[in-house]
Amino acid sequence: MRRVFAPLAILAAVMFAYAPIGVARVEYESTMLLVQKIFYFHFATWMAVTAAVTVCGIASAIYLFKGTPLADQYAVASAELTTIFCTFGLVSGSLWGRKAWGVWWQWDARLTMAFMLEMVFLGYLLVRKYGGPGSEKLAAAMGLFGAATAPFIYKSVDWWRTIHPQTTVMKTLGDKFPAAWNLVWFCSGAFLLLFVVMLAARVRLEQLRAQLDRAYLAAEE
Repeated sequence: MRRVFAPLAILAAVMFAYAPIGVARVEYESTMLLVQKIFYFHFATWMAVTAAVTVCGIASAIYLFKGTPLADQYAVASAELTTIFCTFGLVSGSLWGRKAWGVWWQWDARLTMAFMLEMVFLGYLLVRKYGGPGSEKLAAAMGLFGAATAPFIYKSVDWWRTIHPQTTVMKTLGDKFPAAWNLVWFCSGAFLLLFVVMLAARVRLEQLRAQLDRAYLAAEE
């Protein structure tokens, strides 16, 4: 990963440099007009959240049942990234909702469950920091629980009455607005690449901390 870290970081920077240009150039959506352009980053952010939650869930399960230190490092790193991207997604959604719905927040199914997901992973980080001995295992269980809720958040717009568009909106967008559809996935790729770069850097930090802890223990002995 170290060999490809710099090229991936450069590629992510280039994609993010172009993304605002692409967003500015794409034509307005007929009903939402300018505010619709938030969607390109809003959707992409939740793609990164999905990736972060998935990594955290898998890594948490491995650590919970096998106790692999590397899995724990990936779990805590992805949990932190989940809270970062989730916060960005909630804020960008509120900006869009103010224009689309006339209010900053609606307690519909998807919004409420997304907010709960944020709370679960904030709880994960608090347990890690203040839980004391054995908190890693408890946090891993929370990470696994948080990952298990993600499919319900995705399908909530299909299962319950909600003001959010249903999951078929992307297919409709691809049929009616190909330029926007392509840009959405370009921005999603940029955010996913950013997630990979940040995850690699954060895991490396955890590994260096583990090495430092071992050095302190060796010095004390």
